[in-house]
Amino acid sequence: MVNLRRVFSERTNIFFLVVAPFLMVFVLGQMFGGNQQLTLGLVSGSGPLSEQLVQALGSGKRIVVERVESEAALRTAVERGRLRTGVIVPADYDAKVRGGGQVEVSYLTRQEDPGAAEIGTWIRSVVPQQSALLRAARFGQQEGAGTFEQNLAKADQAEVGTVRVNVTTTGRSLFPEGFNPFGASAPPLMLMFTFLTSLTAAIGLVETRLSGVARRMYASPVTARAIVAGEALGRLVIALAQALLIMIGSAVIFGVDWGDPFAAGALVVVFSVVGSGAAMLLGAAFKTPGAAVSVAMVLGLGLAALGGSMVALESFSPTMQTIAHVTPHAWAYEAFAELVRNGGTIVDILPQFGILSCYAAVLFALGVWRLRRVLTR
Repeated sequence: MVNLRRVFSERTNIFFLVVAPFLMVFVLGQMFGGNQQLTLGLVSGSGPLSEQLVQALGSGKRIVVERVESEAALRTAVERGRLRTGVIVPADYDAKVRGGGQVEVSYLTRQEDPGAAEIGTWIRSVVPQQSALLRAARFGQQEGAGTFEQNLAKADQAEVGTVRVNVTTTGRSLFPEGFNPFGASAPPLMLMFTFLTSLTAAIGLVETRLSGVARRMYASPVTARAIVAGEALGRLVIALAQALLIMIGSAVIFGVDWGDPFAAGALVVVFSVVGSGAAMLLGAAFKTPGAAVSVAMVLGLGLAALGGSMVALESFSPTMQTIAHVTPHAWAYEAFAELVRNGGTIVDILPQFGILSCYAAVLFALGVWRLRRVLTR
């Protein structure tokens, strides 16, 4: 527990260990999740035809229409990202439609916003449908079949034969229907922060040697085996604390379901052993804290990026996916994907668990061996 208190005694560490993981889970879940509401800003007149178009635009399950006072205010809101998209319906929309004229409906968006593309598709489907109803009503009026309003009501209530499209998905979907978007970002970020925290906490081993504490412990009646065991256990506790903090916190705050508790717990333990073994190797390899921290950041972030903790592993090319499996992160990513997305059990992740166990055994054994040599030198 001394090692854990040492880590949390630094106030800056509290942000990186507690706040940063949940902040990144939230941001990535919002960016790439498929269940959040999409806000559409709208400026329009007050006529009944304008209102009919507005109601049609707001009829989507995930579309929320927000009225804006002016075109200038709408442009500002879209530019600043407060609204994802905007639609401008001219104030004279009703008059022009009834007079048989053409009306231009403007659409505002930011190209870099992925959610805006989905709203744009929705708008491009709704507006032509409304245009078809208006043309039918105008045609009926020209043919003497009734007033424009009467024909519009008939066109709106008319049942038109449609083509039914059945979509069949072969294989297994990457994300099942109704999947919590935060469940896609929490596991890889947990892996990244657990490994990174383990490596950066290795600075404690360097400081222990520099301050002379290691020499004094070795000169005491405490055996070298006990000293090494204590330091190894300290690295493992730090890794487990970081992993469990993210798992429990994301489950409570974002409703992430980590799947089979036994399988998820086993994965967390074995990956924490991987991180603690790497931490002992790193802490025993350097004599100054600065060098240890620099290498820890490069390895921690670099291996996480290569192993799919920053960008989804499924988006990699086949060649890059093969290379990614050099890292323990990729194997743990696949295992957690099976548990969280598909409801797998320990049996389903045995190959990944076996590979991670080999990583853990090799790195932890090398870490203990190297740390013992350094402390007893």
